[in-house]
Amino acid sequence: MPFSDYKTALVTGASTGMGAAIVERFRREGLEVHALARNAERLKELAERTGCIPHAIDVCDLDAVTKLTSEVEFDILVNNAGVSTKGSILSATESDVDLQIEVNLQAVLHLVRLTMPGMVARDRGHIVNISSIAAIYNFGGNSIYSATKAGIHALSRQLRVDATGKRVRVTEICPGRVATDIFGHVSGNIEAARKEFIDGFELPLPSDIADAIAFAIAAPLAVNISNMEILPTLQVPGGLTTIKREPEAR
Repeated sequence: MPFSDYKTALVTGASTGMGAAIVERFRREGLEVHALARNAERLKELAERTGCIPHAIDVCDLDAVTKLTSEVEFDILVNNAGVSTKGSILSATESDVDLQIEVNLQAVLHLVRLTMPGMVARDRGHIVNISSIAAIYNFGGNSIYSATKAGIHALSRQLRVDATGKRVRVTEICPGRVATDIFGHVSGNIEAARKEFIDGFELPLPSDIADAIAFAIAAPLAVNISNMEILPTLQVPGGLTTIKREPEAR
């Protein structure tokens, strides 16, 4: 279903990084784009640059999100907002668990619940869920983040079952490392994180992810691109670690 068959889009986590790039890409296609994020100042700059409609809303503010989705019929939903905290479950706090479940999983479920029935009724729509390679591959740390993104992976497949027989498409985007400031948000030090994780690496840009999403949306009506794993050419996920322990002295 080409972009011309869609009119409105909602993008969460839209003030920076991949979210802002997706907003910009959609605006170039002529969509009415509603950009949702907490940072009102950055949203204002994005709106001035792109002509999007800004909504300074926390994605976990269910009342505000419910009001917005009741006022606008969205043809495209991009669940991009996400958070992560440092460390594995061994060092996690109660707030680490609650925050990531609320933002990464619960908010997504509510947004789909609020928008997908209308898409099904109109026999038209596209849901794009940004998960992560952390949903599929195991690596050190980020236990809660991996669990929430695995939930998004399972949800994305289930939504296609829920919309059986309707022209509502679901695409899951699983990025590896992308040149954004997410690592800085996790550590609290943008500059140091950029030096450690971004500078000197050949990485996809946020615009590359936006272009991939646009490709999936612009595919012919009979085509649902259900899953896209997008990695840097020089990044290899997975691996096998085996620990050998010496026998304990008796």
